[in-house]
Amino acid sequence: MTLKKPASAKASVDAYLAALPADKRATLEKIRKAIKVSAPEAEEGISYGIPTFKLHGRMLGSCGAAAKHCALYGFVGANKALLKDYDTSPGTIRFPVDKLLPAARVEAATGKKAAPAKKPGAKKPSAKRVD
Repeated sequence: MTLKKPASAKASVDAYLAALPADKRATLEKIRKAIKVSAPEAEEGISYGIPTFKLHGRMLGSCGAAAKHCALYGFVGANKALLKDYDTSPGTIRFPVDKLLPAARVEAATGKKAAPAKKPGAKKPSAKRVD
């Protein structure tokens, strides 16, 4: 029996995105780019079936596409005022594909969570409601 070498994490995220309709793929590519800008050392992979980002082994958050929206998961602590036009619940920001969450807002949410994780051994940020 021949074992297949597992695909790289980047290839897995690329495969997830490639399977999406063009509009959702473009939206999540922009989200992915914004996360990489605010946390350039973040590692990406697939967890719970969606693209996930980690920094120094700590979860930053995930993004994914659903039937009627795209969402960021786990990016807690984002400025509520910046998200007033979006559907939120604790740890989740949902937005229609045609109403992309601006990169500055993604970067703010990611950067706030990534800041304590930049140094190994740093304390994990506490979870706060987004809505």
